[in-house]
Amino acid sequence: MEILINNNKIDVDIADTFFKRLIGLMGKKNIQKGLLFKKTSSIHTFFMRENIDVLMLDKEKKILLVKKNLNKNKILIKKKAYYTIELPINTIPNTDNLEIKF
Repeated sequence: MEILINNNKIDVDIADTFFKRLIGLMGKKNIQKGLLFKKTSSIHTFFMRENIDVLMLDKEKKILLVKKNLNKNKILIKKKAYYTIELPINTIPNTDNLEIKF
C-alpha cells in the first residue's frame, strides 16, 4: 500500500494480523517501509533498533499527533487516535501543513 504525505509516496505495510501488530518494526534495521495500524491509539518503541517518525490520526484521517525522530524505549498514547502510522526516520517533512492520503 502507498500513502501520500504532501504528495510524496511512501510504501506502507498494513499491520492486519496479530503477529504483525505484535512485532511491528521491532528489531528491524534500515527501515525502508512504514507500518499502518488501524484501531490503535498507543504504541511503544521498546526493542527498536532505530528511531522512527509517527503519525496518529482520527477516524476521519485528521492528524492528531506528529512525532518526528521518536527515540527507542518510549510510549506514545493519543486517546482519540484510530490510525497510527510508523515511518522510517526523516519521512515526515518540516511543515505545519501536512496532508495525508491513503
